Amino acid sequence: MPTPKPTPGSILSPLTFARANGGEITVGGPSKNWTLLVVYRGKHCPRCKKYLNTLNEMRAAWADAGFDIAVVSADSQEKAQADQAEFGWDFDLGYGLTEDQMATLGVYVTEPLSPQEADGCFAEPGVFVLREDGSQIIVSISNGPAVRPELGELLDGMIFNKQNDRPHRGTV
Repeated sequence: MPTPKPTPGSILSPLTFARANGGEITVGGPSKNWTLLVVYRGKHCPRCKKYLNTLNEMRAAWADAGFDIAVVSADSQEKAQADQAEFGWDFDLGYGLTEDQMATLGVYVTEPLSPQEADGCFAEPGVFVLREDGSQIIVSISNGPAVRPELGELLDGMIFNKQNDRPHRGTV
């Protein structure tokens, strides 16, 4: 049975993920800043790495605009740490995204084609932007690796939305 998709404007209940370099990351619910949450497929995905490398280069611009960044996959800690070390990602990188958490986010879930692809089911890409109250102003989910929001355009739009207190869209 397909997972229900998230409703723009709804409050994302707090989700907690283990952080690759120790500790935890919590997204959803009230926070001091807006949040950019990126769900990526995992270590096996070269398109994810390209996207996350771009995000890492834009980290300061997102922070200057008042956004916290959290990135998570269903990968193991070892895989997440290996990618973080190889690519030098400085954003909060989470691992161990569960199928229940995938369902809460409404992302598409895929069974691996082989054990070399992934250890188990993994999430397809999702990008979420949350206001300080945890409401979802942007929900972008894809059923495959080739479709994701362009990060520069997304940042520009989110700056405009923040400055002009624009509402969430897509609820009709």
